[in-house]
Amino acid sequence: MQVTVGPLKESSIPGLLATDITVKLEDNVQAVQFYVSKDGKYLLRGELSDLTKDPMAENRAKLQTKDAPVWGDPKATITMVEFSDFECPVCRSLHDVLQGLLANYPQVRLVFKDFPLEQHPWARSAAIAGRCAYNQDPKAFWKLYDLIYDNQDVISPENSYAKLTDYASQIGLNPDTFKTCLASPEAAAAVEASRANGLALQVSSTPTIFINGRRIVGADPHLVEQNIKYELDQQKTAKH
Repeated sequence: MQVTVGPLKESSIPGLLATDITVKLEDNVQAVQFYVSKDGKYLLRGELSDLTKDPMAENRAKLQTKDAPVWGDPKATITMVEFSDFECPVCRSLHDVLQGLLANYPQVRLVFKDFPLEQHPWARSAAIAGRCAYNQDPKAFWKLYDLIYDNQDVISPENSYAKLTDYASQIGLNPDTFKTCLASPEAAAAVEASRANGLALQVSSTPTIFINGRRIVGADPHLVEQNIKYELDQQKTAKH
């Protein structure tokens, strides 16, 4: 296991410094923000919340969902924004969870945001492929989304180009247009912009989802459903 401690920097809380600690075990990497008291006595991990502000409202304001793939009713009262990596095994688990869960909740719309991790060699290529599918046909993105996650185990850095172009053909995309897009700076820039949006929201691992601005890390189906039900209950209460 390799542990890397980043430089200390001022946090928004007087008396606390912030640092990013990265833990690497084989191909698995996770970066977590820690806080250190200025006297060096205390170290704490967690998400600091300013009680004078609404953190969910701040998250919603930062989330950039324009020109991102959307599944579900555009007028849905609950928006779930998923930051994911196509090569991430836990992201595949979330994909499987959402396939079964969202069918029961038409009040939820899902927005997909690319967040390819640097340690995953073909994740960025898959993200660009997803963007190219979306550019040709927004609905085709979700077909490619399913194909990539369903076949994650057979995709490798060596065969990723062939696999992704084959999947594009399977879902009816124009192969020449798709290949041209894969090499275009515009598609790569769109992926980088999505990743930058995640970094602005302090996304450090995948999957990270926001349900009406409330952050959830991981693919726990019970936690995801619990938050959906909470939002629905809040909306019912607000109507009375």
